[in-house]
Amino acid sequence: MVVLRKLVPLANNGLRSKGNPFRPLLSCAPVAMVGWDRGAHSQDITKNIQYISNEKMKLTADPNTMKLDKQINRPLCVMVNWLLARQKHVMKYATLYLEQGFDVLSVSCTPWQLMWPVKGSQLVAGDLLKFITANDSHSTLTVHGFSVAGYMWGELCVHALRDPKTYQPVLDRISCQVWDSAADISEITIGVPKAVFPKNHIMQKTLRTYMEYHMKAFQDAATRHYIRSSQMFHTNPCRAPALFLLSRSDPVGAERSNRAVHDSWVGMGTKCTWKCWDKSPHVQHYTHHPKEYLAALYEHLDKYGLVSQPEKMRMRL
Repeated sequence: MVVLRKLVPLANNGLRSKGNPFRPLLSCAPVAMVGWDRGAHSQDITKNIQYISNEKMKLTADPNTMKLDKQINRPLCVMVNWLLARQKHVMKYATLYLEQGFDVLSVSCTPWQLMWPVKGSQLVAGDLLKFITANDSHSTLTVHGFSVAGYMWGELCVHALRDPKTYQPVLDRISCQVWDSAADISEITIGVPKAVFPKNHIMQKTLRTYMEYHMKAFQDAATRHYIRSSQMFHTNPCRAPALFLLSRSDPVGAERSNRAVHDSWVGMGTKCTWKCWDKSPHVQHYTHHPKEYLAALYEHLDKYGLVSQPEKMRMRL
């Protein structure tokens, strides 16, 4: 508890390190998303869900059902982001889909929401499942998740399992999956401190100590939900073909845990493609291996008829 008493005031006071403003940890408010490509238009659906499109339009979602007031028949990429992702970085990936005629649903989860799933990440996952269920006019659904997205998708699957008659057809609408640096429960105490304090090793160690305590002390409020989500991610009821993107040097999206998921899915009949680099940082494989990353992504999308603008694809390659 001494660690907790020291850590929480620092988090809520907004500790800053040189050149790296620290975002509040124990706050329900998601990271502000500002600045994107001029051709893209974005608007909030909820505090954690943002709709990005090439078309400028005003959308309103029913707060109970998440159904939009407009029907949209373009393909949709559900992009579940890593912790504290900056908008300009999210847009690097969203643009790859926007260029192919997709709209993008950008989903965020804060560290607070991750640490207190019942009042946080489970609500976000529930809203996401409601959204893709209620808005079935999209011609194609694709999922592209980063890091903690594996956990978030597991929470969504927990929701879906409660009413498979309603939700399994929704998951069956998904054409393909992409998992970049997916992190399992065993890596959560490594990944969250690095996301919150990317350049402050002392605070990383302090937060890691607290998170280890948190998982022991809050079994019912947190840890059992992490374990259940991990189990659901390993037995993912979405059988869409999946692409795994990772590196052997990444301790957060670890090769061992990703391989376990990959092998489990293959055993259940899901077609999986494996792309593992020797060395590149967590969720930075595109930055460090751009040509190979794009080649793997476009090949995966093209295989399932999701590349509508091949000339734009070739320009990037």
